[in-house]
Formats: sequence, C-alpha cells, structure tokens
Amino acid sequence: MQEDYGLFGPGSVTWRVMGEPVLMVGGVRALLLQALHPRSMWGTAQNSELMNPREAWSRLERTVEFVRVRTWGTEAEVERVGRRVRKLHSKLTGLDLRTGETFPVDDPENLLWVHMGEVDSYLDIARRAGVPLSRADADRFVDEQRRAAAVVGLDPADVPASVGEMRAYYADMRGRVWACREAREGLLRMFNPNVPRNLLPLKLAAPGLGMLVVSTLPRWARRMYGLPGLPTSDLAATVTLKGLYRSTKVIPEHVRYRPDALRARRLTREREESAAALGVAS
Repeated sequence: MQEDYGLFGPGSVTWRVMGEPVLMVGGVRALLLQALHPRSMWGTAQNSELMNPREAWSRLERTVEFVRVRTWGTEAEVERVGRRVRKLHSKLTGLDLRTGETFPVDDPENLLWVHMGEVDSYLDIARRAGVPLSRADADRFVDEQRRAAAVVGLDPADVPASVGEMRAYYADMRGRVWACREAREGLLRMFNPNVPRNLLPLKLAAPGLGMLVVSTLPRWARRMYGLPGLPTSDLAATVTLKGLYRSTKVIPEHVRYRPDALRARRLTREREESAAALGVAS
C-alpha cells in the first residue's frame, strides 16, 4: 500500500524548501505582511489573544503547528486540522474600525491575503538565501501551495498559481492595504517579545532578528510601516540570509533538520535513487 504523503510528498518543491532552518525568517516575515490587511488584522486581534503579550507566544506556537501538519502531515491529519480551522473561522466576525461594518473572518479576500503572505514570504526568503530553486521550481512552489489554500477554505482556482500571478495579485492589492494601529504595535512587539523562560536567549536575539525580518519585507510594505524602503537594506538582508543558509549547511543533517523534514529528505532520496535505478535498468 502506498504511503500517505499528505498534500505534497517526495519530489515536491514544498518538501525541498520548507525544512530549511532559514525559513524561520520567512514565517515571521509572513506575519508582518499579513498584518497589513486591516480587516485581516482586526479580525485576528478582536477574536484572539494576539494583542496580549502573555498569550501571543502560545498563539504563534499553534500557528507553527498548523503549518507543520499542513506541510508534512498525512491526508487525514491535514483534513483534521483544516476542518478545525474552517469551523472556528466560520463562527467569527470582526469589526471594521473605519466603517463600523461587521465582516466574516473567513471572507475569501482575508483568507487569500493571509495565504499569499505565507507563500510570498517563504519563497522570497528561500530564493534570497540561496536555496537551489529555478524559475520553474518557484512557479511550482506557488502552484503547489494552492493545495494549502484549500485547507483553509479557499477555492484553488481563485488562488495565484505562478510567481507572475502572485506579483499581479500584490500589484492589485497594494492600494487596498495599510498598517493599522494593531499592525504597528505587533511590529514593535517583535523586537521585545514575551517568551517562555526556557526561550530567553531568543529574547536577546529578537532585536537583530527583527531588523533582518523587517529588511526582507517588500519596500512598499516597509514604507507602510513608516520605515525606510532603501535598496541598500534589501542587499544587506540578502547577504545576511545567504550567510545564515551557508552556516546551517555545515551542521549535520540530524541536527539541522526537524524530524518531519528529515523524513521528507529520506523519502525524496529514496525516490530519486529508485528512479535512477530504473533508468539504468532500462
């Protein structure tokens, strides 16, 4: 019986990319990009403990776990977490602080903005860090992530399927997003996070990591936060990302990668070796 690989599996660009430690930067970048959609930010802030410094870390851990299962989990595991998220979102509403209107948290525009924030951030960080990806690989990654979009309730047909489509999406959305007060507060909190005691070293590293994450944002996004959008910042961030990626490559695989990523790499190698063996035999 064929093994259940979930949404992606061996040979997918997603499995090749998502296990790299440097993509932690992409995860935080995604949060800052997602926060620039006011309704998305308000809907989250009004229905969670996001703005409570003592509880924000727990919420982040739940988000990380959701991404982990969605990326590496079996079809049953993905469906279970997806059903839970869709059910939760379907019950929530937010208040538009500009108009006073009530809106559903699972409005497709909100869901798509959050989804694209992840896709753009993970891909941007991977490419700038030097993870080997051709243009075709980048398009495949965006296309593969439409399966992830379906998990939260989006119709994959309505989701950008290539880098070009993703760029067009952002060009259309830029005039409709901005940094609300809650988004700016979240940005400031990133430099001094409230973390569990066992993660206090992370608190010390937060200012430097925060500066790096901010520098990786698109220039238009940095300007929305009231920060300089200078080309020199882009260059410095790219150099730093390449250094981080090269540094992690000297770490033994069993230490460098988490168990899910290790399994993915093993399965991918086995598939490649099997394909090579069949090629020789033929």
